[in-house]
Amino acid sequence: MVLEELSYYARLKGLDVLGTGDALHPNWMEELKRGLEKVDEKGVYRLRASGGGPLFIVQTEVATIHELDKKTRRIHHVILFRDLETAAQAADLLSKYGDLRSDGRPILNITPAYLVELMMEVSQDCLIFPAHAWTPWWSIFGAISGVDTVEECYEDKSDKIYAIETGLSSDPLMNWRVSRLDSYTLLSSSDSHSPYPYRLGREAVVFELEDVSYDEIVDAIKKKDSKRIIMTLEVPPSYGKYHWSGHRRCGVGPIPPARAREMGYRCPICGRRLTKGVEDRVEELADRPPGARPPGAIDFKYVIPLQELITVSMGLDYSSETALNSKKVWQQYMGLINSLGNEFQILLDAPLEKIAEVSGPRLATLIADMRRGAIKIRPGYDGVYGRIVFGSAGGDTSTLKQKGGSLEDFL
Repeated sequence: MVLEELSYYARLKGLDVLGTGDALHPNWMEELKRGLEKVDEKGVYRLRASGGGPLFIVQTEVATIHELDKKTRRIHHVILFRDLETAAQAADLLSKYGDLRSDGRPILNITPAYLVELMMEVSQDCLIFPAHAWTPWWSIFGAISGVDTVEECYEDKSDKIYAIETGLSSDPLMNWRVSRLDSYTLLSSSDSHSPYPYRLGREAVVFELEDVSYDEIVDAIKKKDSKRIIMTLEVPPSYGKYHWSGHRRCGVGPIPPARAREMGYRCPICGRRLTKGVEDRVEELADRPPGARPPGAIDFKYVIPLQELITVSMGLDYSSETALNSKKVWQQYMGLINSLGNEFQILLDAPLEKIAEVSGPRLATLIADMRRGAIKIRPGYDGVYGRIVFGSAGGDTSTLKQKGGSLEDFL
């Protein structure tokens, strides 16, 4: 996870702008200063002496811990900075409230409202928004340590919050069911724990900008400008690690929402509480029926990482890092890239017959199913990713399972 690797794989993926991640960590800050150079004064950076390639925005994720109504709240936040100098000032200020060297995503013993206050003190150009908003752990609406509203989280600084990052386990359709989120820009991104294309850019925001600059990107987000924010790219939410309820330790899951409620969210094996799924949590806060679309909503499309689709088409286990990085998977991946363009072009636009010519009909079928939302996925639960099921199309297993079955189907 160094800048050169991130830049190389971002080109393969089709990403034009990346967040740096971990900008408050002293060691990584030194790497950013060494490896990046400013593009004019636009608030974006590129690899030093590269002459082109993906741009970088200075960014980090932080955790806050505070108590509200006698319950400990643990919430992750994304912060964007206009430049490295601003991030350095923020680091100086935040170092009083947590050990910035301990983790790329430091834990701060302050309230979210005070975090916003401090960042606005550093610079009004900073943009803060809640990360992976619905996951059970460490999120604003998380079932375990979250709250029910933005105002509960950010208190008197909630007017400085313009966006929500939806996370892998939810999509715009789910967020549209909660009317109090209508005024926020729904952003899709995911932290990447490796530079490879099956992790980098799993979710993304598609902008159309006259000038690719920090100010333009932030302004488009603040104004929820559908002329500049064209759409988000989303993995199907059932792919996410917390879409449905379950208890990984006992091998219980995924359990659909209605069944989990009947069980009182208790594990039938050990009796402990299940980790409540994101879909369950959305249902608790929703005031609209499924399928509702509010005015001004920004479009989205589903995508699944190409390496994972290739691995599934070969009959291999795509949850295995060894399989995903095997020689034959990479050969096919690079063959597609060299023939048809970057990964997003292949997933969204490349003619299916061309894909079949390069990689065979099984992969072309999977991509066709993905484009029409017809890939079957066994939903993720309690930290376990969803599982792609190659075969008959027609919806994911979350839809199919909710229509019937017994408890044994989910154990």
